[in-house]
Amino acid sequence: MPNAPVSPFIPWLRLRRWGLVVLVLATSIAGCTAMLRVTGGLPWVLQAVLFTLFALTFTWISLAFWSALCGFIVCFLRRDPLTLTRIADIPETPVPGDTSRTALIMPIFQEPPEATLAGLEASCRSLLAQPAESAPPIHTRFEVFVLSDTQDPQAAASEAAHVAALQRRLKGQLALHYRRRSNNHGRKAGNIAEFCRRWGSCYDFFIVLDADSIMGGATLLRLVRQMQQQPDVGLIQSVPIPVGQVTLFGRLVQFAAALYSPMLATGQSFWQGDTANYWGHNAIVRTRAFMASSGLPTLPGKPPLGGELLSHDFVEAALLRRQGWKVQLNTTLPSRRAQSFEAMPSNLLDFAKRDRRWLQGNLQHLRLLNGVGLHPLSRWHFFFGAFAYLSSPVWLALLLCTSALIGYTTLTQTPTLYATPLSWGLLATTLLLLIAPKLMGLALTLCQAPKDFGGRLRLTASTLLEIGFAALLAPLMMAWHSVFIFNILCGRAIEWHTQPRSERSLTWLEAWRHTRGFTLAGGAWFIALGWLSPAALGWLAPVWLGLMASPMLVKITSSIRIGGHLARWQLLDTPYQHGVPVLSAYARRLKVAHAYPQPTADPPLPPPPEQHGEMPIQSFSCFTPANRRVLASAFKEPY
Repeated sequence: MPNAPVSPFIPWLRLRRWGLVVLVLATSIAGCTAMLRVTGGLPWVLQAVLFTLFALTFTWISLAFWSALCGFIVCFLRRDPLTLTRIADIPETPVPGDTSRTALIMPIFQEPPEATLAGLEASCRSLLAQPAESAPPIHTRFEVFVLSDTQDPQAAASEAAHVAALQRRLKGQLALHYRRRSNNHGRKAGNIAEFCRRWGSCYDFFIVLDADSIMGGATLLRLVRQMQQQPDVGLIQSVPIPVGQVTLFGRLVQFAAALYSPMLATGQSFWQGDTANYWGHNAIVRTRAFMASSGLPTLPGKPPLGGELLSHDFVEAALLRRQGWKVQLNTTLPSRRAQSFEAMPSNLLDFAKRDRRWLQGNLQHLRLLNGVGLHPLSRWHFFFGAFAYLSSPVWLALLLCTSALIGYTTLTQTPTLYATPLSWGLLATTLLLLIAPKLMGLALTLCQAPKDFGGRLRLTASTLLEIGFAALLAPLMMAWHSVFIFNILCGRAIEWHTQPRSERSLTWLEAWRHTRGFTLAGGAWFIALGWLSPAALGWLAPVWLGLMASPMLVKITSSIRIGGHLARWQLLDTPYQHGVPVLSAYARRLKVAHAYPQPTADPPLPPPPEQHGEMPIQSFSCFTPANRRVLASAFKEPY
C-alpha cells in the first residue's frame, strides 16, 4: 500500500457502514418482536420455524430498503456517493502527459457475430469521435481485442469473416486484434486470464466488454482518467443499463433498470466505498493489479458446487481487495449520459436460464466465506449474492408455513392469529419496505428528469404497470429459483452455453411446458386456501395467482406486439428514447449494413506479438498481508 492515500478521501466510511448495520438491525428487531407477539399462541416448533424464516426475509428486505434510501438521499442532493461532493463540482480535466495504454477486450463464445461486432464497432467509433485532448491520439492509447472461445468450426469461420471485415473498416484508425482459443479451458475467466498472460504486460488497463456491451467513448475516456488519477484503485465498475428491448418483458426490465438502478447503485456505493463489487463487464481493471492478485483457483470437488468458479467476477474483486487494491462502483453520472449499456434476455424463460447459471456460481461463493485474508465486505458480497437466490426457498417456506398456520387455526378452531390488527400492521410494513425503493425511484425522477421517461403522467403510469407485473412475476421467479436450488443440491450441474440475446416471442406450448407444474401447484394452493379460510385468499392472492397464471404471464410478456403498442403509447419509455443520441440505435444500423461480409475476404490479421507475464493462482487457505505488493503508480510505464 502507498504511504499516503492517493484516491479522493471517503469521509465517515466506517460510520456509514455501522450506521447501516444499526438501522437494519433495529428495523429487523422491531419486525421480529411483532412477529413473536403475533405467533405467541402457537406450538413452539411452528413458532420457531416461522420466526426464523420471517427474520431472514424481513432482515433482507430491511437491508434493501435502507440501502435504497441512502441512494435516494445522495441522488436527490446530487452528491458523489464516495466523496459527498457535489457532482457538478467534480473536475474532469485530462491527466497531463498521458502515456497510458488501454485494451478494450471482448470475450465471446459462439455469439451471433453481426450483433456482437456491431455493438463493438459502435463503441469504437464513439471513442474515435471524441474531441482531441491534450494527450496522444486515441489510436496510440487504445487497442481492441476480440477474444473468441468459439468451438464450432462453422460458427468460427463466420465469426472470423466478420472480424476481418471490421478490421478493414477500422484500418488506420484503431487496432483490432482477434484471437481464438482451440481449448476454452476456464470459460470466460480463463479466456481473460490467457489474454493477461500473453498481452497484459503491454497495457496499463483493460476494459471488459460482454458480447452485448456498448459503451460511449466519453465514458471509456472517463474511466481511464479516473484510474490514472487514483493509482491505488484496481477496478472501477460502471452501471450498465439494458437498452434496445422490444418485448413486453424486455421493456419492463429495461424501464425498471433505467428508473431504479442508478439510485440503487448509488446507495450501494455510499456504504461499500472502496470495497465495491465487480459485475464482470463494463468495467475498467488495472492490469498489473489483476495479474498479481486475481489468478483464480479451482474449487475442490465436482460441480455444481466444486470445479471452475462460474461467477468469477465477485471472486476477482475480492482477491484485488485482499491485496490492498480499492474497488469502486462509479455512479457519478446519470445513466443517460454515462452511456454504459448492455442487452438482456427478452423473455422469462431465457431470463430464468441465465439466472440458473448465475445461481450455481453464487452458491459456490459460500465455500469461500472463510477464505483467509478477505475483507469483511468481500465476504458480505459472497453471502449477499448467494442469499439473493436462497431468499426464494426461504420465502417459499415462509408462505407454506403461513398456509399451514391457517390450516392449524381452522382445524383446531383456535383464534385466527393472522387477522389481528398487529398481524395486518406487520404485513403492511413488510409490503411498504418492499415497494418503497420503487416509489423512491419514481419520486426522484419526478423531481429531476420526468421528461426523460415521457413526462410525469406516462412515468407514473409506467411505474404502476411495472410494479403490478413485478408482483405477479415474483412468485414465478421464486418457484424457479427454488427448483434450481433443489437441482443443485441433487448434484445437477449446468453446461456452458451461449446466452440467448435475440428478441423472440414464445409459443403457448413452450410457455406451458416450462410452467405447468407451477400452474398445478398454484391451483392446489388456491383450492386449499379456499377450503380452509376464504378470508386468507385475498392477502395471498399475488402468490397463487402468479403461479396459476404463469403460462399466460410467460407467453404475454414475451410478446413483441404488446411491447410495440406500449412503445407507440410511450409507456415504459426510458431516457434513450427521449433527447439523447442512442449508441444502440447506431449499433442496430451497423448490424444491418454489415450483416454479410464478402465470402472471399481475407482472414483476420494475426494477433500482436506476445509479451508474456505471470498470473499466479491465488489461494484461499493461506495469505500473509506482508506479501502485499507495493501498489504501482498509474503513470508508470507497463512492465
